[in-house]
Parts: sequence; structure tokens; C-alpha cells
Amino acid sequence: MREFAFELALCASLEADVEGVVSRQLGTSLHGNRVMDVVHVEPGPGFDDRVRLTPHEIPVAAIESRVGVGTARYWKECFDCHPEHARSATERALDIGFFERENHGSREYVRQTARYPDDWFGTLVGIENKPDLGTPGDLESQLRRDVSLGLLDSVILATASHVTGAHLNRIPDAVGIWRFDPDGGTREVLREPTPLSPTEPGIEIGTRGAAKTAIRPVTADQKSRARRRIAERAYGKGWRTYDFPGCARVQDDEFAGARGLPYCEWKGRFVHPAAECSADCGGHEPADPPDVDLDGERDRRSPWLRNPERRQRRQAGLGRF
Repeated sequence: MREFAFELALCASLEADVEGVVSRQLGTSLHGNRVMDVVHVEPGPGFDDRVRLTPHEIPVAAIESRVGVGTARYWKECFDCHPEHARSATERALDIGFFERENHGSREYVRQTARYPDDWFGTLVGIENKPDLGTPGDLESQLRRDVSLGLLDSVILATASHVTGAHLNRIPDAVGIWRFDPDGGTREVLREPTPLSPTEPGIEIGTRGAAKTAIRPVTADQKSRARRRIAERAYGKGWRTYDFPGCARVQDDEFAGARGLPYCEWKGRFVHPAAECSADCGGHEPADPPDVDLDGERDRRSPWLRNPERRQRRQAGLGRF
């Protein structure tokens, strides 16, 4: 099975089985370009408060700014980053309802619409998909980087292959292993993952050369900030990050109770619309894309809410007049 189809089937299956949010294709390094196929964000004590804030990813710069829920503050005095980045974060926070604005003369003041719950997410589980272990590519070095960095709480390899002793010898001991059936949606746990150390410093392994390997120490504080970024990205992004193509052969299909998966009757499988669907495809039949509500499906199937009930701020003392 193609890796994209395997990934969609796994995400749909996980969404039905686990709490929290499931997302795909997230950056999980601080200085490199590591992208984890799937990330499961388990809920923390403040998860419901985060759900009520906004359905969108909140910029980390806005979260870490000195903008609070009390007195509105001049936005330029609240950030410790480049002014253009601060301006971009402020505008995005206003657009998604995390900040609200007041104008005091020619100056713009902002405040949070509700307090950000720092404890909204719990453990972060990374899942690397490799349906066919016969073509592992850079799998071993990727997983060793994940374990060495320890940014996520645990890392799991998901495969459709029969896992042999030779395969196990190439997979770091700390990495868990699932055998996933993308047709039936069942998971068999072959090895539980060993918990990593996201609250301690780590080592990020970089480019490997013939004589040396680049490494960079990473502090616990850097990892904490990166984990918040990953959790926020996962919450805002989800896993349905595709559009249906304008082709009569591609229809909205269902897997593990989830609708909104692009199935091509000509290819006989789920397809990656951006990579596989175009007028150059031999089975292409021009048509309007199917009317598929991907956000509505995510809202129906997960604790994420497309239209949360926003908290309305009432200025103190206003009721006296």
C-alpha cells in the first residue's frame, strides 16, 4: 500500500480509538527538518479550556508574549522577538479570537480574550509510518535522532510488514512497534515504546558525514517551547490536510467510521490528491470536486470543535450604568 493511504487509514483508526487530537506531517526537530508522519496529542487537565479558545493554531509568540487577560497593553512592548514577527503574531491572534484590541489614541493595545491553559496537552506520541520494511530508506537514522533528542514522550513505528529479528536489530530499543492492517483497521502491539525524557536536555543529531556527525545540545526549556509549538500545530491542523480534486473518479469514502477520505475508483485505493491527481493521470475525468466538509467531519469525530462557544468579556463595572 502507498504510504499516504496507509497514513490516512491509521489516522482514521486512531481517531476512533484514542482521546485527544491526531495530526499528520508535523516538524519535530529544533534545528533540522525532521517531519513525523503522525502525532497523537493526549489531553491534559486544561484541554477543555483550550477547546473553548479557538479551533485554530495559536502562534507561540502570542502565547509567550506579555499580553494577558487583565489590562490591555501596547502590543510592541509585549514581545521579545523581531518586530515583524511580533506584528504577524499579533494580527493572527486577533484574527482567531485569542487577542482583542483597543485603540488608545494612535496606539493599538491588546489583551487575551481568555487565559491560555498551559496544561492543555499531556503526552506527545510520534508515529513513523513504514508500510513496507523491505524499503526502509532512512528509517533507522530518523528513529535514532528521535530517541536522542527526546522531544516527544514516545515514538512508535507502524508497519504492515511482518517484523523479523533482522528488522528489530535495526530499530532502536526505545521505539515501539505496531503492526497495522490498513484494510481492517486493526493494530497489533509488537513492542511497547520506552518513555523518552522530554523534560531533560537532549542531543539533536544532524548531518552524518564520512568522518563525523553534527550534533547540537538542546536544553529542557527549548524542548518545552518546541513541544507547545507541536501541540498547537497538531490542534489547528489535524490530519485531513488535503483537498479533493476535480475528477469524477475520486469520491468521498469511509474508513473506520470516518468519512472524507479521497478514494479513486480507477486506482482502487485512497490517493494523495496533490501528488497523484492531475489532468496527466490516465484515469482523469474532469468534474467538480465532491462537496466534502472535512472540518465538519473532524468536529463530529474528535473533541476538536469547529465553532466553540466563545467566552464574552464584559468590562468590569459596566453594569452599574
